[in-house]
Amino acid sequence: MADGLEATLNRMSKWLVAALFGGIILWRHDSEVLWASMGCLLNCILSIVLKWILNQERPVSTLRSDPGMPSSHAQSIFFTVMFTNLSIMEWLGTNIFTVTISGLALAFGSYLSWLRVSQRFHTVSQVVVGAALGSIFCILWSWSWNAYVLKAFISILWVRIVVVLGAAGFAWIFLYMWFVFRLGMRRNSLDKLMKAKLHSILVKIWRKCTLRSPNRWT
Repeated sequence: MADGLEATLNRMSKWLVAALFGGIILWRHDSEVLWASMGCLLNCILSIVLKWILNQERPVSTLRSDPGMPSSHAQSIFFTVMFTNLSIMEWLGTNIFTVTISGLALAFGSYLSWLRVSQRFHTVSQVVVGAALGSIFCILWSWSWNAYVLKAFISILWVRIVVVLGAAGFAWIFLYMWFVFRLGMRRNSLDKLMKAKLHSILVKIWRKCTLRSPNRWT
């Protein structure tokens, strides 16, 4: 039962993280969160590029055939976790409450990332590298906003356009992933239904055959 729960949580991990990021967008609804959305998109692209450059195999290549270094799940998870912690610290400051919440967020992200190892999709090193890259990228991305981009965003029109388009790209990719996920669920349900119907037909044929007189087949 525990293995089944972990497998389910592993499949749902990207949606849990996307829901967390979406909640932060709704909570903050400011210009910085648009920049963070753009950063989230670039973080995913960086992970894909590094996978094909490093070209390191996964521990079980039959589960997934694409390269495994770094773990894109861990990289996305820790980008989101780090942005969550930075947002909480910015809003409430550094105190026992925010440190506790940040620690819980890190524990949550670490557990979801560890599931990639337990389900044999990645090695420990692939997950650790992904988590480190996601965290560092988020910190540098947030720093660039406060150090450079914020002033340009306020004063330069084309910077605002680029940031908004980047956020729109993130939203489009999220909706596309959701559509693919829903379509996959429907296809799986349809496949199960067709298999069940085929099994029922075969059982009926078998029963009809076995109920015939034995002399019929001699």
